[in-house]
Amino acid sequence: MNENGSDQDRFSGRQSHTAHRVHTSWLARACAALIFSVAAAFALPAQTFKTLYSFTGGADGYYPGAALVQGNNGMLYATTTEGGGEEGGTVFEITPGGHLTVLNGFLTADGFESSALVQAGNGTLYGAAVYGGAYKAGTVFTVTPAGSLAPLYSFCSQSGCADGSTPQSAVLAGLDGNFYGTTTAGGANCVSQGGCGTAFKITPGGALSTLYNFCSQTNCADGFLTWSALVQGTDGAFYGTAAWGGVGGCFGSGCGTIFKITPAGQYSVMYRFCAQLGGCLDGGNPVGGLVEGLDGNFYGTTWEGGANGGGTVFKMTPAGTLTTLYSFCSQTNCADGSSPETALIQGTDGNIYGTTSQGGGMGGNAGTLFKVTTSGALSTLYSFCSQQDCEDGAGPSALIQDTNGTFYGTTGFGGSTDCPSGCGTVFSLAVGLHPFVAEQPTAGKVGTPVRILGTNLTGATSVTFNGAAATFRVISSSLITTTVPAGATSGRVEVTTPGGTLSSNKPFRVKQ
Repeated sequence: MNENGSDQDRFSGRQSHTAHRVHTSWLARACAALIFSVAAAFALPAQTFKTLYSFTGGADGYYPGAALVQGNNGMLYATTTEGGGEEGGTVFEITPGGHLTVLNGFLTADGFESSALVQAGNGTLYGAAVYGGAYKAGTVFTVTPAGSLAPLYSFCSQSGCADGSTPQSAVLAGLDGNFYGTTTAGGANCVSQGGCGTAFKITPGGALSTLYNFCSQTNCADGFLTWSALVQGTDGAFYGTAAWGGVGGCFGSGCGTIFKITPAGQYSVMYRFCAQLGGCLDGGNPVGGLVEGLDGNFYGTTWEGGANGGGTVFKMTPAGTLTTLYSFCSQTNCADGSSPETALIQGTDGNIYGTTSQGGGMGGNAGTLFKVTTSGALSTLYSFCSQQDCEDGAGPSALIQDTNGTFYGTTGFGGSTDCPSGCGTVFSLAVGLHPFVAEQPTAGKVGTPVRILGTNLTGATSVTFNGAAATFRVISSSLITTTVPAGATSGRVEVTTPGGTLSSNKPFRVKQ
């Protein structure tokens, strides 16, 4: 597998920004557009784009590379990849209105160049860092909302890095209370090339076990290089994408796969990209993760391939049948965006939302925000670098939808400060969607404790699970705690507040 090593280096060179979003390729092309002084945002009517915060490159850090997460307290949390501490990045908290507070800076022992965070039931935030830790191979770490930061596990703790190394993606909070993730290197295979990566489970206390070693099949037909987080399906299994392996001639080492892995480690390939004749019309190299839609299908993107070579949006059934919904670069100069590399989300209107890392209007190449229907009709919602000197940001991360209905994200570059190519931003995009509530976890048996996140929950008078009334406690304006009531069936959670009734963004599944 020597060619995998050299190809992996080439791919990592092109995609290293996936770990820390430090793009360079867009800058020269985007600069050509900056001679235009465009004061108005490049957005459709009835939408409001706002730059909430521009990083300075000082104590607040710079180059935020990961998606935000909404905490129990209504704040948004994320990290920067550089600045603070030993220049390993920062953990920050920001209000939906844009007031930012730095919680801590990463030290080498904590890990650095971190991914998105996820909040556990006890309020602690968990994340993965690409580098650093006891063996300089990355960590899983914890951080409290008050800012106490500590490594939970250092990769390469086992001989030969059998436990994996350099985790590029966020960890997932599983329904069983454990956390699941992947590494891009280490593991049992491709040892001479540094390993092809693993899928792992880690307990809240830090006990790690390897679920799967990538490249276990001949010629890496199972895939390797997992840059994106896993998603847990309604069937309890985990689904993800591998950017390389499978079939096809992308860089000589395959065009990537979609895979499924059970909590017990049973692995199966759902789809191998570039399986269609005619130049990878189905896409190649899926860098971003998946989202399971309310229709039971999975939605995702590929970084390249498709009808125009700029990547695709696809839909895959639970049985593995893939349909290409949209091919990027369908518009002149890729005004519709190209090279999507972050996970999609489904909004409360049922549409799919995402970002591209390149392309966009005004001749820039700084990325876009887009909406696509489940049938494949795509609308560009915003093109970055639409403002002079890219003060609106460039190189967006994945979106989240806050329970206030608005979308939020970060950009790795741009903004109003003077880092080379800009220090990055936090932004919001309102498209007219209403507030909702989100349950955590999204499934459980009768009696399971459930946190309900929302906005303006103070004074709530009832909580129901598909019509079954539940006993509850209002903790704050953003959090209600409850348990699944007797007689509950699968369906929407609803909270009645003085301002009206809020419905959950997805059905709660009652397990037997």
